[in-house]
Amino acid sequence: MIGALRIVAVGLALAFLAALPARADTPCERLTALALPHAVVTAAAVMPAGAATACKINVTSRPTPDSNIGIEVWIPAGAAWNGRYVQLGNGGFAGSIRSQALAALAAQGYAAAMTDDGHQSAVGTDASWAIGHPEKVVDFGWRALKETTVDAKALIRAYRGARPKFAYFNGCSDGGREALMEAQRFPGDFDGIVAGAPAYNFSGLLTLGAYDIQALNAPGGYLAAGKLKALETAALADCGGGRYIADPLSCHFDPASIACPAGQDRPDCLTGAQVATARAFYRGLVSADGKVRYPGYSPGGEAEPGAWSVWMTGASPEQSGKALIHGFSSGFWGGFVFGDPNYDILKLDIATAHAQTAKAAAIVNSTDPNLTAFRAHGGKLIQYHGWNDPAIPARGSIVYYENVRATMGDVDGFYRLYLVPGMLHCGGGQGPSGVDWLSLIQDWVEQGKPPRDVVAKSATAQQTLHPYAR
Repeated sequence: MIGALRIVAVGLALAFLAALPARADTPCERLTALALPHAVVTAAAVMPAGAATACKINVTSRPTPDSNIGIEVWIPAGAAWNGRYVQLGNGGFAGSIRSQALAALAAQGYAAAMTDDGHQSAVGTDASWAIGHPEKVVDFGWRALKETTVDAKALIRAYRGARPKFAYFNGCSDGGREALMEAQRFPGDFDGIVAGAPAYNFSGLLTLGAYDIQALNAPGGYLAAGKLKALETAALADCGGGRYIADPLSCHFDPASIACPAGQDRPDCLTGAQVATARAFYRGLVSADGKVRYPGYSPGGEAEPGAWSVWMTGASPEQSGKALIHGFSSGFWGGFVFGDPNYDILKLDIATAHAQTAKAAAIVNSTDPNLTAFRAHGGKLIQYHGWNDPAIPARGSIVYYENVRATMGDVDGFYRLYLVPGMLHCGGGQGPSGVDWLSLIQDWVEQGKPPRDVVAKSATAQQTLHPYAR
């Protein structure tokens, strides 16, 4: 059924684009009169974009009566356009558009677009919009992405009188989930895709979140700032002794190695209950029959600014409910699954959780390992993930990559995975992590230059990243 709907959607989109006049070249302000399949242009105006100008266009798309998809498109004017289109992914539960990021791309010569995924909210962990609105869940899951692609390409053709020569998708976190969703559901839409730290197994990740929050809230299990520092210090010493772990695959740190003597509780060691919490975080979500439902977090960056205290533990036991994983897991289970804005994830039965997510998972997960159609289209995919990501475990990216290889065999001709030691969520951390992923995918698509060893940089250091290989 999903495949049939996808074929119909793609067919309608291609028919619409083919029906556009070959020479449109519409002035920016007149784009408000352009007819789009499910959408209206609400505003269009020429704006500064670096040293040049661009046409900024706001669109509202309503493919269903309950849809309200916000889309923003920037198209460079005059000779500034480089002929390329880039669609940006969103983050969290979305709800807003990063206009500055679009303007920055336009200043570099790209036509660019982004969507709020079908709802408007200033709080990234807010999922109350999903309650009683199944069509908005579909918009968030995948439909807003397709609406954005179709409308943006139509607007580019109308304004510039030509289609983009190349189309790219670039996203991290939920944007990484969206990136893989594009490759799976709409394999002909983009020539190159960059999927950073993808939350592709959305339901599994936020079940893991509930599991970890329950472990943290077990009697005596809370990990305060001093305990996180003790964990990081011990893990670094055990696995290389540097500022970050250079070879995480060979690191097998056990938090029991810094267990406190019986009856003691000091900042530099862990009690038995705290060891159990740390082990749960590292182990991940494992079913009763031993199947890994979602892998756990990697050691070595626990106490970094923006790491576990922000995502997992909160600043104190009293503030643990404000940790981002608590917010996202509560939002998913309360908004997407149970329709209860006050749902308490501490009461979730982890043993039966997987079955309860089936309906939502079919809409929002981008776990399909069959990328045959994307490869046949000539598409290229780069996936990257920070080893010390405190939001989405890096080993989840390995799981997806290996699933694709198991399904398709050798994927080296169109798909590369890079794991970045010391990097946190989508960037930051102790390890050099600056990489121009968009340029790499562009060179692969347009010049046939596949990425090999990639140099990641920071202000003071650099490290070489090799494509992941089993």
